Amino acid sequence: MMRSLLPNYVQRPAELNTLVAEKIYNGDMDGALVLMRTVLSTIPYCENTHYEGHYQQLLYVIFTLIGNYVDVEVRTPKGRVDMVMRTPTTLYVVELKLNKTADTALEQIHLRNYPERFALCGLPIVKVGINFDSERHTLGGIGLLNKELEGTFCEMYRAMK
Repeated sequence: MMRSLLPNYVQRPAELNTLVAEKIYNGDMDGALVLMRTVLSTIPYCENTHYEGHYQQLLYVIFTLIGNYVDVEVRTPKGRVDMVMRTPTTLYVVELKLNKTADTALEQIHLRNYPERFALCGLPIVKVGINFDSERHTLGGIGLLNKELEGTFCEMYRAMK
């Protein structure tokens, strides 16, 4: 399995891997996900990609290979967060959707108050909603919300066409 997965992630130009990692460490998750959209769109077609877990595994591998701490299906008092990623400066609470919208993912994070579970981590928490497009086999849309600035101009949504 590793022989079939790793070439799709580690044989990319070093500049792209470095750019994704730098953007994450500089707090630019939006920019990192835009670059990752390009990476994901180069993965060869696979028949079995019509479930959310497939994309969750892809993100887990990518984020882990560039040096982040990642945990999946993290239990909270009101459900399970699809993915939590910790960098030295930020904690990202990530909800993934397949063929829906990033807004739907952000709404779930909000309704179930997932960030509450991580309130004592000592890091700023950023909510990340990601929609995967199973037809194009890549990111369909992303939404970011900084918990500290919730409800202000910081809320953003980017539809990727």
